[in-house]
Amino acid sequence: MSDAADAGSAYHWERSFRIWDTYFALIWLATVAYALAAEHPGWPVRAIAPALLVPLVPLYVVVGRRLIQGDPPDQRRTVGYLAAALALFLPSAVLAGETRLLAFALIPQCFMTLRLRSALMAVAVINLVPVAGWALLWRPDTRDVVFNVLFCVVTLVFSVALGIWTIRIIEQSQERAELIAELDASRHEIGRLSEAHGALAERERLAREIHDTLAQGFTSLVMLVQAVEAELDHDLPEARRHLRLMDETARQNLAEARALVAGGAPADLDGASLPDALRRLATRHDARLEVTGPVRMLPAGPEVVALRACQEALANARKHAGSSVTVGVSLAYGDDSLMVSVRDDGCGFDPAAVRGGYGLAGLRARAVEVGGTAEVRSAPGDGTAVTVRLPVVRRELP
Repeated sequence: MSDAADAGSAYHWERSFRIWDTYFALIWLATVAYALAAEHPGWPVRAIAPALLVPLVPLYVVVGRRLIQGDPPDQRRTVGYLAAALALFLPSAVLAGETRLLAFALIPQCFMTLRLRSALMAVAVINLVPVAGWALLWRPDTRDVVFNVLFCVVTLVFSVALGIWTIRIIEQSQERAELIAELDASRHEIGRLSEAHGALAERERLAREIHDTLAQGFTSLVMLVQAVEAELDHDLPEARRHLRLMDETARQNLAEARALVAGGAPADLDGASLPDALRRLATRHDARLEVTGPVRMLPAGPEVVALRACQEALANARKHAGSSVTVGVSLAYGDDSLMVSVRDDGCGFDPAAVRGGYGLAGLRARAVEVGGTAEVRSAPGDGTAVTVRLPVVRRELP
């Protein structure tokens, strides 16, 4: 987009400069025609004065145009160009007053290429020197001198005012162009930062998903393997039960991996209600589920958060409290809220001492994302209770 804007600006400038070229050509032709048509001075002088202006055309085409288009113009070359232009213009303007018309083409070039002070000096020379030289050379009557001096002063004041206004407009345009460039650069930087933030947020989301699904599933598999190893020699029925749980957990992990890749709903919620999903989850962790309140369909966001919170809490209970503890899961439907709670009678811990990890931090982050809260109550030797409260909107049946 920036390249296209630059190309469009370049084309607009080129088209505008063609208008300026046309203006210069028309002023030059009008000046030559006006000088040739004048009655005074005589014919030889009327021929010499316009002839002095002829070299101005190639001088402008070869040198002047490039200087005017420069950003900024080369001041040394500009002074040389304008000195050569004035060396051709001033003698012609002294010989024939009609050639002063060309000043309307030279004065704008001064303001377009020189700094303000130098431009004002050049404009004063262009306006004053021809009149003074003309008066000294031809000795006209007082009336003509007064008229030409007044016209010269008015032209000088007008040229200065218009030139200063033009320079201010050019400076404002340059400042605006710089501001636009800064805004464009800021827009690109904001876009880059937004993209980086989006990538970071996506990495954090994937980390939470992997931690709450695959990592927890693999942890359960490891613990079930340990249980089977301990039961093979003396409790084959229990070992077989744990093997079936291993098979179910592995299949569930595979389904979760596919759902994660596809970006769909969690495997436990695919085609099932939240209580059914929590019931299967509780069975895999040897926990009891209690559901209270009128069960109903809820938006996907709160149900996913409730499921993930239960997965995290059950995995932590199994990992830290041990396999011999009693774990209970409660799911409560309120009019405008949903609460899921996981309690165990294990050894407990100090929540304030937990540092790092995705577990509890990820659980709280998920709850906050949907406007809910997550609370962890525990103490050494007093078990653990994880409670997540989520706001929900009752779905109106059509």
